[in-house]
Amino acid sequence: MPITFHNNDIKQPAIKKAALKKFITAQALKEAKKSLRISYIFCTDEFLLNINKQFLNHDFYTDIITFPLKETDKEIEAEIYISVDRVKDNANLFESDFTDELNRVIFHGVLHLIGYKDKSKADKEAMRLKENEWLRGFKNSLKAI
Repeated sequence: MPITFHNNDIKQPAIKKAALKKFITAQALKEAKKSLRISYIFCTDEFLLNINKQFLNHDFYTDIITFPLKETDKEIEAEIYISVDRVKDNANLFESDFTDELNRVIFHGVLHLIGYKDKSKADKEAMRLKENEWLRGFKNSLKAI
């Protein structure tokens, strides 16, 4: 179960599971020299808000929460919760394609796990550059299929 996709209280969005697994696995090995065991859980705003309140003491909507579970020299294990509602709203807000925005958020969680931060302005810029790089790389990998 290196990378799995689940849904909690919402229909799972149409994603290219096999291609995402292959791309994310390759990127993590390349950049962090680690394999991944990640469970992605797609959910609603309300479900993720409850998680945000319960585990992080935050009372606001968010598109993603990443829970690192275990990390060794060779492997990272985590759960990544993604609000499909928030991703849809953000795609509209940023005038972005829903699939691109969803893939960005999927990658964002992994980038956190391999060391990227987004608290400072400089960190946010570095994170956004890396998200864009991964989005381009993923789209190019799909064209090669």
